[in-house]
Amino acid sequence: MLKLIFTFAGISGLISVVAGAFGAHALRGKLDDRLMHAFETAVSYQISHSLILIVCCLLLEQWGRHWAMEYAAYAFAAGIVLFSGSLYLIALVDARWLGPVTPLGGLCLILGWAMLSIGIWQHAG
Repeated sequence: MLKLIFTFAGISGLISVVAGAFGAHALRGKLDDRLMHAFETAVSYQISHSLILIVCCLLLEQWGRHWAMEYAAYAFAAGIVLFSGSLYLIALVDARWLGPVTPLGGLCLILGWAMLSIGIWQHAG
């Protein structure tokens, strides 16, 4: 599990950098301000949550298996896909029907932070 989540976090970080560069160079002037903002929000949330997902993996590796840390990792991974993924699709292909998915992804990210906090509280001395 840990290797898979670590790999997901690395690939997610890579995608966020590529998407950020794509947005800055290829999308400027092609998307209206609302869609560009959605795209930039997706990039920002993806890179920051890719990094915290790596932190979760490092803590799991150092501390061993812990239910809250594992749930945090899963929640962050799901949140990245649902939140950033839906915003990318809304911005790039105007898939407005995905609008309800974005808050679900945000909820996953919030749960990830809550689980991370619980895991740290229960384990840290």
